[in-house]
Amino acid sequence: MTLNLFYFLSFLAIMSAIMVVLSKNPVYSVLYLIITFFCIAGHYMLMNAQFLAIVHIIVYAGAIMVLFLYVIMLLNLNKESEPHKSTLQKIAATICAGLVMIVLVGSLKGTEGMIQQQPAAADIGLVKALGQVMFTKFLLPFEITSVLLLAAMVGAVMLGKPEKR
Repeated sequence: MTLNLFYFLSFLAIMSAIMVVLSKNPVYSVLYLIITFFCIAGHYMLMNAQFLAIVHIIVYAGAIMVLFLYVIMLLNLNKESEPHKSTLQKIAATICAGLVMIVLVGSLKGTEGMIQQQPAAADIGLVKALGQVMFTKFLLPFEITSVLLLAAMVGAVMLGKPEKR
């Protein structure tokens, strides 16, 4: 049952990701991307990472996709205003994509023996276990990260604030 669900989610994720690229309408591309994100969240659920799945749905399928839709509607993308790519640019992009695929396949070729099977614990991926590890073993890095994010937020506000003369 789990294997069939994995294959179904994988097929749906790949098909919707292809439709993101092939879709002419940018709003449809965003909707296909939302389907892809939900499929990836389903994969997280199959791996017993419930917290990661929920955060993935909230952050990506929720906030970022709403932002994408807002930007697309704000820009009002039309075919007339879209710059047309030359045939040379399309050929160069295809060659670059093929080279990237060759590099990825070559780098992953000998890694099948490196994967180690770990026994599945019942509490891996749950919020309680994540909080226990985060606030005991990784408390100092967690707090340092929060201070860095606060400093970045203050810096962004200072950079974005208009200068008074």
